[in-house]
Amino acid sequence: MQRLTIGQMAKLNHVSEQTLRLYDRIGLFSPNFRGENGYRYYDIKQSALLDIIQYMKSLGISLKEIKRQLEKRDLSQIESALREKQRQTEEEIRQLKCQRRALERTIESFSRYRSAPPDGTLQMEYIGQRQMYVVDTGVNFYDYDAEHYENSLRDLQDKLVKDKLPQIYFCNAGTILSRENFLATRFYSTEVFVFVDREFVPEELITTIPAGNYACIYCDDFYKEKEYISRLLNYIKESGCEVCGDYLCESISDIPVTRLDARGLYLRLQVPVRFR
Repeated sequence: MQRLTIGQMAKLNHVSEQTLRLYDRIGLFSPNFRGENGYRYYDIKQSALLDIIQYMKSLGISLKEIKRQLEKRDLSQIESALREKQRQTEEEIRQLKCQRRALERTIESFSRYRSAPPDGTLQMEYIGQRQMYVVDTGVNFYDYDAEHYENSLRDLQDKLVKDKLPQIYFCNAGTILSRENFLATRFYSTEVFVFVDREFVPEELITTIPAGNYACIYCDDFYKEKEYISRLLNYIKESGCEVCGDYLCESISDIPVTRLDARGLYLRLQVPVRFR
């Protein structure tokens, strides 16, 4: 038998002495020989078990779970534990991908905000296909002020939680006005939305907005929207276009930079159009 001190065992297996002492203390991996001098020694053949422990640890399995599985010595249980860890890892990867996409979206939002036209600018834009998650609050937010709008956003957040969707989507919310109400300048809408990614949201919860040409006007104040909708309608008529879909009030930025007690909204009011 090749007897190894804790220092030799640690060096041979590229672990620290502190790690081996921890494993010994919790009963996971201990020296299996005691010499005449009272010192405890490892057997070189124990390296095989240490390899398994280190491998399972590298997979993210806790020391407590490793100890439990090794004590059972049941291959099917070990396989089951590995499959569960695989499921957890895949979920963590999905969440990280979702977080990465949210970061990309937020950075894009900052870039768009910095390069956005001045308040009141009217222009035609081509906008690609988008996916949104829509909630009907049941209350016409045009009848109320910004304070009630915050209540509508709480309804949106509650629904996101109920549907078990990532909370990182609760950002830059917008509102929808039906085509009919927009054309009649009838300010009635109860729907709020956030843009989402198909990869992370069930298909049945997604509303797809097709790509196309949009008549847009930029707005830096929540209370200007009604006035700017009228300006947008006139712009569409003068351009010889016709409205072919619902109006969206998209928040490019809603971070309270200048004031901490209110949203710093910068809006892109938009409606899809087609040329006659």
